[in-house]
Amino acid sequence: MPSDPSPRLPTVTDVASLAQVSRQTVSNVLNSPDVVAPHTRARVEHAIARLGYRPHASARRLRTRRSSTLGVRLDPVQNGISGAVLDRFLHALTEQADAVGLRVTLYTATDQQDEIRQFRRLVDGADVDAFVLTSTTVDDPRIDWLVEQGADFVSFGRPWGRDLHDPARRWVDVDGRAGTAEVTAELLTRVGRRVAYLGWPAGSGVGDERRAGWAAVMADVLPPAARARLDLHVEDSVGNAAAAVEALLTAGAIPDAVVCASDTLALGASMATGGRIPVVGFDDTPVAAAIGLSSVQQPVARIATAALRLLGLVEDPSPPTGNHELVRPLVSWRDGGLRFVPADPEARAEGPTDPPR
Repeated sequence: MPSDPSPRLPTVTDVASLAQVSRQTVSNVLNSPDVVAPHTRARVEHAIARLGYRPHASARRLRTRRSSTLGVRLDPVQNGISGAVLDRFLHALTEQADAVGLRVTLYTATDQQDEIRQFRRLVDGADVDAFVLTSTTVDDPRIDWLVEQGADFVSFGRPWGRDLHDPARRWVDVDGRAGTAEVTAELLTRVGRRVAYLGWPAGSGVGDERRAGWAAVMADVLPPAARARLDLHVEDSVGNAAAAVEALLTAGAIPDAVVCASDTLALGASMATGGRIPVVGFDDTPVAAAIGLSSVQQPVARIATAALRLLGLVEDPSPPTGNHELVRPLVSWRDGGLRFVPADPEARAEGPTDPPR
């Protein structure tokens, strides 16, 4: 038995018929609403909403000479932990872009120079209207190229090494310094004064900011020599993290807690301590949630919204007044005996602030 045909999508003619206006009036409401009388415009908008009509993307591109498309690099998976944040951001950005009639086109690149070649191809073909960059680095050549070409873009991550207030360099980022400062201060009140930090080697931008939050809080707690013994730096891997913390414990410098620059490092630190010392990661990945690690969460939905706001692609009663937005992170506390703060803001407002005792 043949299947039922797919329901027909509403057309401009359907909208015009329901609103009792001409097709041209519907077109004017969609493209030049100021030329339509308010009461007529309201009638057409009601018909559009009732029918669920959406303008045809191809026709819109021909009319506006714009592709209504954002270009985003699909980053390679480095390991099963650290790529989770970018995956979630990509999903949030795609969903929010679709809600305002935009598409996301994905491309791959082997390195930053290869990505610049992809930029050139997409710009020359007028395939995208703007780019959303991720994984920014110090003196990032991708950002410099886009600025020189006058291309529209926003980056998830600061333009490290450049003027952060340059209007040509729009960016949104998570306040990593605030995140590590918050968890460090909380650990000081809950477990003790010897809070160690496990981060990446200096110079990564993101890592330096996360360490700065810990350092700012600990400066008022321990003298420089004592802080230096608790300030660990390794490349981002579980094995490196475990070895660094094991060396610390072997030397007799047993910390009361460990704040980490990533969930990868936190997993290694937790393995080395055998779960006897509270460990807090960063990114609140599914791995952290699965094994019960506390972690700083990057609110990717807010970040995606901010990216679209900075590009001027979403209606906003209070549009950004500068070139960037710094989003404050949340904290998911999971360690026994520590205050539990749900990652979800609504749950945070309604849920208990302390676990049962």
